[in-house]
Amino acid sequence: MSYLKTGLLAFSRLKSIDYKTLWQDVKEAIGGTERDFTDSSMGKAIFILAIPMVLEMLMESVFAIADIFFVSRLGANAVATVGLTESAMTIIYAIGMGLAMATTALVSRRIGEKKKKEAGEVAFQAIAMAAIVALLIALPGVLFAKDFLRLMGATPEVVEEGYLYPAIMFGGNVIIMLLFIINAVFRSSGDAAISMRVMWLANIINIVLDPLLIFGYGPFPELGLKGAAIATTTGRGIAVIYQFYLLWSGKYRIRLYRDNIKLKFEVMWKLLKISGGGILQNLIATSSWIFLMRIIAVFGPDVIAGYTIAIRIIIFPLLLAWGLSNAAATLVGQNLGANQPLKAEKSVWITGYSNMIFMGLIGLLFVFLPDVWIGLFVDEGPVLANGILALQIISIGFLSYALGMVLMQSFNGSGDTITPSKINFFSFWLFEIPLAYVLAITLNMGLAGACIAIVVAESLLTLLAFILFRRGKWKLRKV
Repeated sequence: MSYLKTGLLAFSRLKSIDYKTLWQDVKEAIGGTERDFTDSSMGKAIFILAIPMVLEMLMESVFAIADIFFVSRLGANAVATVGLTESAMTIIYAIGMGLAMATTALVSRRIGEKKKKEAGEVAFQAIAMAAIVALLIALPGVLFAKDFLRLMGATPEVVEEGYLYPAIMFGGNVIIMLLFIINAVFRSSGDAAISMRVMWLANIINIVLDPLLIFGYGPFPELGLKGAAIATTTGRGIAVIYQFYLLWSGKYRIRLYRDNIKLKFEVMWKLLKISGGGILQNLIATSSWIFLMRIIAVFGPDVIAGYTIAIRIIIFPLLLAWGLSNAAATLVGQNLGANQPLKAEKSVWITGYSNMIFMGLIGLLFVFLPDVWIGLFVDEGPVLANGILALQIISIGFLSYALGMVLMQSFNGSGDTITPSKINFFSFWLFEIPLAYVLAITLNMGLAGACIAIVVAESLLTLLAFILFRRGKWKLRKV
């Protein structure tokens, strides 16, 4: 039987869920569970893991939308500053996500092997590495914030008005790193509900503080764009404190033991080797967004602002889909640790087809009703028009994005971070960036050309990932 038929057969089993117990499963997923996911049915394991992971990403998506909603009230220059800063922050996210991938691969494998103390050891080494890397980024990020905006093509007005925003965001990147890593620790151990609660806490604080600090309501000072950065850093900082409390509490399936609290270079080296590929693949992918933003910046603040709003809207379903793909990564790692490679593979196909249905439906809404979504942020003018154009074109590729992210995360969950790096390098650096330049600049297609390049490159990525996943070498990976 082909891999495709196996995946379709596995997906069809979702219909056999006993809906009388659905509410109990939802409560188990949200409240936390001690379930052994390597000894559960695939449909139930994915459901119970995916619910909190999707809800975790839902809140992150809500914050991304709420943040740009408030910032858009400050004008196109403020939105452009956020867009330029976020394009560079993706490098920090790439490093954090690379470390998180290695953490997921090792923690989930140790949990699958029933070695909880070793899982705690991996967790501390990952936290230590994240803190060291973040501190190395913070100082130059603060000192050269203005130079960064100039390098990215911002106008002098945008630089002078908005430089404190990137300074605060870069300076507080240690909080972002720790949030990524510790949530990966909980998620890959099977305690996805904890990661969900942490992210909800961080982003609810963000959303509450955003309008208070941006516009100066009540006793709060009116800080403008700087207030948005302070709100984000504060919310995430409180969440990180909560994460450490939970790790030390000993109430969950993973914890930090006293003898874990020392540097173990052999574990750090193993993390570094795996995360090297993860960081590389994310740097390749996210740096391509920086180059795209640099190409788009040629066309002025109105185009940047419209594109930024469209991307923030697109992030909403993408993050939900990413939450579902994280479930596949966890199940791949745990089932390989339990020596069940066929079960690991089946979890990928079920998750992938489920993700395609979800993203396909959202894509239809964005393609046929783009003005409704962009109109939530701007009423008229060139920013509205550019936002509609970007949203409509990029959404055409949603089916491809859905399957591609699950396949790529499955490689990462097995500990194979090199294969996704090669796929990203070919798809983005060798294909997307040159194509975007040719279409947008050489052929004078502007924003439309850059967006078309995104869709084509992501579709190529999914095709390559599908071919390599079917070869099955990831199932033989030892970590």
